[in-house]
Amino acid sequence: MSNQVNDTEAYRDTISTVDKDGKRVWVYPKKPKGKLYNYRKLVSYGFLALLFIGPFLKINGLPVLMLNLVERKFIIFGMIFWPQDFFILVLGFLAFVVFIILFTIVYGRVFCGWICPQTIFLEMVFRRIEYWIEGDNNKQKALNRQEWNFEKIWKKTAKHSIFLAISFLIANTLLAYIIGVEKLQQIVTDNPANHLGGLASMAVFTGVFYWVFASFREQVCTIVCPYGRLQGVMLDKKSIVVAYDYERGEPRGKLHKNQARTEGDCIDCNQCVQVCPTGIDIRNGTQLECINCTACIDACNSIMDLINKPHGLIRYASEEEIAEKKKFQFTTRMRAYTAILVILMGAFVTLLVTRKNIDATILRTPGMMYQKTANGNISNLYNISLINKTNQAYPVTLKLLEPQGEIRMVRSSLTLPEQGITEGVFFAEIPKGELHKMNTEIKIGVFTGDQLITTKTTKFLGPGN
Repeated sequence: MSNQVNDTEAYRDTISTVDKDGKRVWVYPKKPKGKLYNYRKLVSYGFLALLFIGPFLKINGLPVLMLNLVERKFIIFGMIFWPQDFFILVLGFLAFVVFIILFTIVYGRVFCGWICPQTIFLEMVFRRIEYWIEGDNNKQKALNRQEWNFEKIWKKTAKHSIFLAISFLIANTLLAYIIGVEKLQQIVTDNPANHLGGLASMAVFTGVFYWVFASFREQVCTIVCPYGRLQGVMLDKKSIVVAYDYERGEPRGKLHKNQARTEGDCIDCNQCVQVCPTGIDIRNGTQLECINCTACIDACNSIMDLINKPHGLIRYASEEEIAEKKKFQFTTRMRAYTAILVILMGAFVTLLVTRKNIDATILRTPGMMYQKTANGNISNLYNISLINKTNQAYPVTLKLLEPQGEIRMVRSSLTLPEQGITEGVFFAEIPKGELHKMNTEIKIGVFTGDQLITTKTTKFLGPGN
């Protein structure tokens, strides 16, 4: 490999936001504008609206989404998932991972640029506030270089005050998804001394969000998030990414009036570099810092309009399409991932549909032998644990379905509270004539009124023949 080739690939040895001395290079992206940016704003504001109203949306009296890690209780689309349902959540998570992998293979990092909360908040909330208060990239640079005067003080104070307020709002919203709106309202309105843990959580979340969006910013995508590095493994020459058409654009050259142009369509204006939120030059090729935000596409298209050239010098395309002029094809690997995704989603939906709202665990009391009653029947002692995954309380009765016999509760009848657990102890009593071996499988029905809500099988110990 020649030295020239080595030099052209040297950009891959470092990231754009760190200089040769290892110091942070602050990125001042130019304010983007264009058709794709307008589409991104619509998508982003739609997701932001869903995010902030989500904790208040309810289905059958339950939140649409609540992920209570402390109590190990998860509510998704109004359905409660307890630890017993963990395998359903794992399957759903696997389907989501395969979905992301499939989309990366086919469409590159579309998720990062259009849907990722980090990108949406940074580009569509915090940076837009920054543009509004401090101005575009050149004005921001000038403001940071100037002495601390009245203008700089009020602009920095206003910007960071708004950043803190939004971070506090995000922290409260996140906490609402964890503990629920009702508990969050109690923390906010009650005596702070009664909720020191909740207030501490809000303070920590607020500080983390403020630091990420005011300071750390694009470093999350290039350093922390593993997805950017994984794309190097998942992408191939057939994957659609934000790409520069070097066949059309090279060699680059400045535009001169009244002079025949012999160079490519790229006039080396660097507008694609100036609008990049991660500070890269897309003309170098696909890079781990690229989040497919399409800001460079809009910037390049606006320049093409000015010089009367067609759009698409930078566009969504695959390496194969640019190098070999081949159209997009759905490859065998893409089909395989799609098949796996369909199977996982089918299994996930099936488990959701067949999932029982009330689950029971019945076990023989350990260490207890069978007992013979006064009327000659055989009885076994059992423990029962019931979990209610709904938002409604139920009175519960137990009946022996197979073989013939009866259930006698040790204490009063069972009442299953909403979103709760109840336990009980009971005797299963079966006539000796119904028992033909030492271990007999019996079936117990759990009823609320006359409605059978679940059945359970267990072993019954008897004397045998």
